Amino acid sequence: MRIAFVASEVFPFAKTGGLADVAGALPKVLAKLGCDIKIFVPKYNSINETKFHFNFVESTNIPIRVAGTIRNTFLHKATLPGSDVEVNFIDCPYYFSRGLIYTNDADEDERFILFNKAVIEIIQRLDWSPDIIHCNDWQTGLIPFYIKNNYNRENKLKKTKIVFTIHNIGYQGVFPAGSFYKAEIDAESINNADPKPSDRFSFLKTGLLFSDTINTVSKTYAREIMTSEYGAGMETILKQKKGRLHGILNGIDYSVWNPLTDENIPFHFNIKNIEGKKRNKKYLLEKLNLRYDDTVPLIGIVSRMVKQKGFDVFAEAVNDLMEMDAQWIVLGNGEDQYEDLFRSLSHSHPDKVANYIGYNNELAHLIEAGADIFLMPSHYEPCGLNQLYSLRYGTVPIVRKTGGLADTVKDWSKNKSSNGESGTGFSFESYSARALLATVKRAMDVFQNKNVWQKIQGNGMLQDFSWERSGKDYIKLYQSILNKKT
Repeated sequence: MRIAFVASEVFPFAKTGGLADVAGALPKVLAKLGCDIKIFVPKYNSINETKFHFNFVESTNIPIRVAGTIRNTFLHKATLPGSDVEVNFIDCPYYFSRGLIYTNDADEDERFILFNKAVIEIIQRLDWSPDIIHCNDWQTGLIPFYIKNNYNRENKLKKTKIVFTIHNIGYQGVFPAGSFYKAEIDAESINNADPKPSDRFSFLKTGLLFSDTINTVSKTYAREIMTSEYGAGMETILKQKKGRLHGILNGIDYSVWNPLTDENIPFHFNIKNIEGKKRNKKYLLEKLNLRYDDTVPLIGIVSRMVKQKGFDVFAEAVNDLMEMDAQWIVLGNGEDQYEDLFRSLSHSHPDKVANYIGYNNELAHLIEAGADIFLMPSHYEPCGLNQLYSLRYGTVPIVRKTGGLADTVKDWSKNKSSNGESGTGFSFESYSARALLATVKRAMDVFQNKNVWQKIQGNGMLQDFSWERSGKDYIKLYQSILNKKT
């Protein structure tokens, strides 16, 4: 199968979150499974062209009209590290030379209108015809409409099917009605397909309405987004398309996230020899100027600091959490109120709390390797990756039972068999400070029983959440829509 994989960010070239990790890992696995796959991503000026050996394609100078103005667009090529997967970088300096992947600029809609149009135009110029165009999140949401309405008679795209993946339905790319004009799309053509028409233009909604198949990144989240609580206004469309809505769990790249080979940690370890984990904890605590005590758990958080990630209930519970005999290391950034909260905690509890406001890849790996517990109290979580990293690194996750967290973390107290406990972490259902506190306390009590704790660690380290398994599920999904007559 020939797959065009389209995303607004791809690791290691450009990253703000989990989408980049998916876009950098899944295509490699699909290629290994026999797919002919090409990636399409904007060429941001923050990408190091020299490091990744970019090649400028001299024959491409594609005029793309956005908001009534022609913008010259160019093509650069590189290879996805660790593979022979071709990456096509769409270069329009006017829109993508801004230092940031996403901006709050008034023309944010125009930036991705151009990207959507340019992907199709470049495919038209390649000696290559995709069976599947795999779109990811709102930034690619116009491609399904353009393919079905503007390019439906083009030989190269006549039989092409569209898969649209929702990584987080909370981000929808909603713009004023003027964006219809900028995109050269008749609002009526969208509203005729929309069960709840709007005078605003949603890129995500457009993608959902005109794709052949929709999937999201866990089975539980696929069910949740058909409800008013989690659907963010898209639940009516998704219910109508229930037969074409699938959940495929994200995987992780064990060549990057493996405590036995991780280049970002000083001491390697595995399930057979976990002593290195203690040494990583000592090393991390020394860097943080916190004392080491084998009886005191180190709780790690690596996250965007936003309400979705559960920081509102964390803030409500914080005084009680600080009374517990635990240490904390927090890495991330986000809303000012939560950044300020952790800054203040590190000042008021310097013996317990350390934080790093920002992004630090090396520290993220070190936290996974050195922490005893990893906290993810999310309000909703489409898939989540950090709990998967934590399982492999013997860092016991505490999660709220939602989305991918529910699908990947088995609660210790509720999963018992004749062979003994099979739990891999601790979970709670009620989205409340009370439930969070009770679960943290439960985990800390179990932590004091080293034999039981090592059993939970071992259960987690044996889990297989590799991309190979998820990749095979994507192959089945692609084949299923190609085999359909309509």
